[in-house]
Amino acid sequence: MPYFDAASAAPLHPVARQAWSASLDEGWADPARLYREGRKARLLLDAAREAAAEAVGCRADELVFTPSGTRAVHSGIQGALAGRRRAGRHLIVSSVEHSSVLHSAEAFEADGGTVTQVAVGRTGAVTAPAYEAALRPDTALACLQSANHEVGTVQPVAEVAEVCRAAGVPLLVDAAQSLGWGPVEGDWSLLAASAHKWGGPPGVGLLVVRKGVRFAAQGPVDERESGRAPGFENIPAIVAAAASLRAVRAEAAQEAVRLRELTERIRVRVPQLVPDVEVVGDPGRRLPGIVTFSCLYVDGEALLHELDRAGFSVSSGSSCTSSTLTPSHVLKAMGVLSEGNVRVSLPPGTAEADVERFLEVLPGAVAGVREKLGAPAPAVRAHVGELLVDSLGKRCPIPVIELARVIGDVPVGGTVRVLSDDAAARLDIPAWCEMRGQEYVGEEPAERGTAYLVRRLS
Repeated sequence: MPYFDAASAAPLHPVARQAWSASLDEGWADPARLYREGRKARLLLDAAREAAAEAVGCRADELVFTPSGTRAVHSGIQGALAGRRRAGRHLIVSSVEHSSVLHSAEAFEADGGTVTQVAVGRTGAVTAPAYEAALRPDTALACLQSANHEVGTVQPVAEVAEVCRAAGVPLLVDAAQSLGWGPVEGDWSLLAASAHKWGGPPGVGLLVVRKGVRFAAQGPVDERESGRAPGFENIPAIVAAAASLRAVRAEAAQEAVRLRELTERIRVRVPQLVPDVEVVGDPGRRLPGIVTFSCLYVDGEALLHELDRAGFSVSSGSSCTSSTLTPSHVLKAMGVLSEGNVRVSLPPGTAEADVERFLEVLPGAVAGVREKLGAPAPAVRAHVGELLVDSLGKRCPIPVIELARVIGDVPVGGTVRVLSDDAAARLDIPAWCEMRGQEYVGEEPAERGTAYLVRRLS
């Protein structure tokens, strides 16, 4: 069964499995002890740290291992903010950061801090001038992902790091998605990553704090990992993480070329094979293995189930894949279609034949879901030149499907008023208008839900 969700967790690299197994016999003891077994464990831990630091491009004494990438992000943000408390209590993040960063920002704000979210363009990228404009005299820390986890867009880390450095503000980079492909460029101050994103074992993260960066570890500390990650180190897993990082880096250049060709094939052919599709993310500045697209009139969860039955494991940022039934914050920030969203993230070694079969299966899967959701719209004429579509109580994409079915029933220049109480409609109806060449007039409060007004242009 082809696994196309490497952005969530990459399959365990063979080198990781070998290194983990080999280190079980030597790395079980306490590396802080001076007897023979402890010294053997310490040698393995030190060697893993050296290897990981070389891959990151930092000093070994700047890098610590954490129990997860999320823990690395939380510890990094908390420690940097605490270390620079005298500078101020203002934090900058982008609107498309991973939830671990945004959750840290929420906790900081709840504790009395202030947070600025830097907006992104339609491709999902920030700009250095936008970060520069967000900087304040009381800014303690800025955060920026190296590449987006949902759409693959690569961020201008080096440029943002330069404006932050000029202002004397440290920049923390979440490098979880990109570190397996290469070191993060630029004069960043802190970095976090997660081993299971590059084919290492789960439960190992990296946190790098450059020398000279003010940092105060929060919570109870001990002598482990410079006091920044308390608790007994999982040495076999750490060794496997470092070994696999070195292995994937050795293969990265060649594999990147191959995966870029395969994802470009998906980007080009999906809109040719499936009508009413929007491919999202930057077409050029993106990670090699990620391609994301959204299908009009499709329930994302239903489409994922159809593809799973056909033998393909993919993920989605659609609102319908979440128990909260709210749109992906990344797609929402980009202003793109969220319904029927599919993220294909190819792991190294993906076979060309599997991609071709995916392209064969996808059109039928989308058509099947659309057919199931294709009920006629219950449209009611409000007055001449306007239709009212009552979609209250219906989840996207149903309001968009009903809009699409009746837009031709009003004259050019006429309007359709869609009533909806689903938060996703606020994103999906404007996105539909842009894709279909219609005018999104805006929204108005209604007795129940919200009224979205669309004017027919063609």
